[in-house]
Amino acid sequence: MAAPRWHLLIHQLPPKPLYLRAKIRQRLDRVGALPLKNSVYVLPRTDDCLEDLQWIAEEAIAGGGEAFVCEVGFAFGLESEDLVERFRRARTADFEALAGEIRNLLRALGPRRRKSPPEDLSSRVARLKKRFEQVSAIDFFDAPARHEAEMALHSAEARLRPAETSARKTNDRRAELVGRTWVTRTGVQIDRIASAWLIRRFIDADARFRFVPAGTKDNDPKVIRFDTVGGDFTHEGDRCTFETLVLRAGITDPAVLQMAQIIHDIDLKDGKYDRMEAPGVQRMILGLVLAHPGDDARLERGFALFDDLHRSFSKSDAATGAPRARGAPRPPT
Repeated sequence: MAAPRWHLLIHQLPPKPLYLRAKIRQRLDRVGALPLKNSVYVLPRTDDCLEDLQWIAEEAIAGGGEAFVCEVGFAFGLESEDLVERFRRARTADFEALAGEIRNLLRALGPRRRKSPPEDLSSRVARLKKRFEQVSAIDFFDAPARHEAEMALHSAEARLRPAETSARKTNDRRAELVGRTWVTRTGVQIDRIASAWLIRRFIDADARFRFVPAGTKDNDPKVIRFDTVGGDFTHEGDRCTFETLVLRAGITDPAVLQMAQIIHDIDLKDGKYDRMEAPGVQRMILGLVLAHPGDDARLERGFALFDDLHRSFSKSDAATGAPRARGAPRPPT
């Protein structure tokens, strides 16, 4: 049999009192336990999870039922990897629902920061933050959707801050960004790949990139963090990181502005610009990610992809006689 990796709670509850069954199920949901069969629930084998199940077992027994907690490893019928994926799917659904609520709130907040945000909106953000913390506490296997919800929440919190608090950031200029190392999370996808392309092509041709696991604390003042929660350049308001870079670096290249709309639609999934190119670009990025597990390789391939995309818009602008914005960099060659 495989080494024990899981805790099981097996219980049998009496028909009365009626509230007991609902109470136990609610407690199991709150600690993130998954049902395997009727009255059989599983959690990862950790001290915290064991304590949670023991408390629930005591409640079941105090209510007149029976309950047992045990350690198990599955020898047949259920692979641990399959169970891990079940946990990830459960938390993914929670995080996606939460991200959807936060995006709705962002639309209610409007495009501008407020000097004194309405109290009800501040309360809603606080409640959503609490829910995010609750779901994160039972995200035992790092569901990919967690980052999307976290970034959306960060955007909502940033939107509520008074405009004065962002004055220092808005004064950043491209000249201050040259010769630096840019740090982001491992497993780069659409927003991080596109942002790295923008940095290399329009901010610093010699920019260096470093990739760190999510949640890594880096207090090095010489690095610039992007597309990370609390980073120097990240989601702000309803903008993705690519849009934040464009705005704060003062990039006015018309082709880049069109690309920003596509990146936004793919990354934030809110259909704000309804760009018809978004599904095609998204499909190409998916193929790129599947073909290249390494971050450096993804950037190299992504740079070529976005060079071509930029060139297509630049050629379109030239064909229609659209002038290049004053001070905007020339398209990369």
